[in-house]
Amino acid sequence: MAPRTATRTTTAPGGPARAEPPGTRPDDPAERHRLTASQGLAALSLDAMASVAYGPEAVVLVLAAAGAQGLGCTLPVTLAIAALLAVLVASYRQVIAAFPDGGGSYAVAARHLGRRAGLVAAASLVLDYVLNVAVSVTAGVAALTSAFPGLHGERVALCLGVLALVTAVNLRGVVDAARAFLVPTAVFVGSVLTVIVAGLLRDAPADTAPAAAPAAALGEGATAVGALLLLKAFAAGCSALTGVEAVANAVPSFRTPAVRRAQRTEVALGALLGVMLIGLSVLIGRFHLRPVEGVTVLAQLADASLGHGAAFYVVQFATVVLLALAANTSFAGLPVLMGLLARDHHLPHLFALRAARQVHRYGVLALAVVSAALLVLSGGDTNALVPLFAIGVFVGFTLCQAGMVRHWCGDRPAGWRGKAVLSGLGAALTGVSAAVVTATKFAEGAWLVVLALPLLVLGFEKVHRAYAEIGERLELGSVPPAPRRSPSLVLVPVSGLSKLTCQALTAARSLGDEVLAVTVTHPEPGDRAKAEGLRRDWESWNPGVELVELSARAGALGRPVAAYVSELARARPGTQVTVLIPETEAARPWQRLLQNQRGSVVARAVRRDTDAVICRLRLRLAAGRK
Repeated sequence: MAPRTATRTTTAPGGPARAEPPGTRPDDPAERHRLTASQGLAALSLDAMASVAYGPEAVVLVLAAAGAQGLGCTLPVTLAIAALLAVLVASYRQVIAAFPDGGGSYAVAARHLGRRAGLVAAASLVLDYVLNVAVSVTAGVAALTSAFPGLHGERVALCLGVLALVTAVNLRGVVDAARAFLVPTAVFVGSVLTVIVAGLLRDAPADTAPAAAPAAALGEGATAVGALLLLKAFAAGCSALTGVEAVANAVPSFRTPAVRRAQRTEVALGALLGVMLIGLSVLIGRFHLRPVEGVTVLAQLADASLGHGAAFYVVQFATVVLLALAANTSFAGLPVLMGLLARDHHLPHLFALRAARQVHRYGVLALAVVSAALLVLSGGDTNALVPLFAIGVFVGFTLCQAGMVRHWCGDRPAGWRGKAVLSGLGAALTGVSAAVVTATKFAEGAWLVVLALPLLVLGFEKVHRAYAEIGERLELGSVPPAPRRSPSLVLVPVSGLSKLTCQALTAARSLGDEVLAVTVTHPEPGDRAKAEGLRRDWESWNPGVELVELSARAGALGRPVAAYVSELARARPGTQVTVLIPETEAARPWQRLLQNQRGSVVARAVRRDTDAVICRLRLRLAAGRK
């Protein structure tokens, strides 16, 4: 009787009933390596939370070109950004329900806009995730070196150190990373909310020193605020929306019921981010702040609300830590996306492998290596990376929203018209933002992203074609003929008599119809003497297996064996030739350095030059007494 496989059906809010696959039960041991809603907020929201430190400032810097009149538009622009945030959160909440396997923009675009559009969305997300790591780490280190100028010359080493720390934590699993970063996230959010509440309760700034400093970018004699300036400010401020998509990309990382937990995390992320952005913008207008050279807008607000005391430094320290750790969003989201791309044959399949702690280690390591290279090439300079940032995420936003329009129009569930309008509005707004950001930052370095995006898509396509060719040669999807038995010959390379030789010949005789032992001899006098000694010992031992001597030039080992295998294959068509290579397994790791690696040399040569089967027999050596 065939075993029955149980499936459990859950209904996601706003979505159809879905059957969760086996292995996602609450009592599944793997569940403890997945995220709760609060842990998901810590693991996947750091990028978005950290954007509070530079999103409002980006708006102020643009509007300052129009003087005081322009700065008066800070709150309306922020409200527009918050409205877009609400649209994105509502839409991504539906994406989570419709695509519980994760993938976010990639999954939506691939299903509803076509495979090529899906790859464009995936490439944009990959670029954004990599740039987020570099920008977050450099921004955190920049804040640290601002407090301690003596460390400025060591910023590259500091960046690599922070990157190594975040990588090491994520290699232990996404849950361990969430637990490690939960406290810094809570401290930062609490600090910003304290600044907002304290500022709203004040009639005047607690500290006026920053306000008395010389303005950095305030325009004199500016004309009326134009639509283009407001559009640029809106696009600049939308950098605060990076990271909103991370939860939808990593739904499989949540505990059962994953969809419900991921939706709660998405809503909590949007609510906290919206409150902080609007609250800080209200304070900017309340205290009439403007850009000041060397002082961030968040630092000015902390000064004005809390004064230049211990509370001010808590806010600054929390900001430094969260900026540096915001890279964790990429480490939580990108490996999952790379796993989906590998599953669809657009990346090497090893990226789909997961360790026991539910971590895609190869994806984590690949992200760390590429980010480290970017940090070194940029010299740890945030200004060299910022122009490249946020373009990719807007492309992903736009494709995702456009795909969801087709999703609602195709499925037509209850209330589908309102949902389609909401997604269409989001697509229009993010599309305009993507165009404005790209145009305004193109000469500053955004052209690199515009160039890298299609190259990355071409790379995905090339990998997919390679897997398609492999599948065609393997005749995947067709029923192969019945297996048949063929004559078999097993070759055993030997260099002397030992327990290992005996076990290798015993195994070979159980595998093949015929067994041959081969040894490579060289013309040097010492090697000739050794070969003659082996021949005498072999005849004396008489194992019932012929010893074949292969003469070769000095130093050759693998090629003579491979050439003999090829000769046998030509002489005996239809015979399956197997090369069984005996090796020892060292008792202690350091003892592996003592091995001569002869087996690896022979295996490489046979694999490269023949079609023979390679079998490596390992004799485990027990640890001796200390």
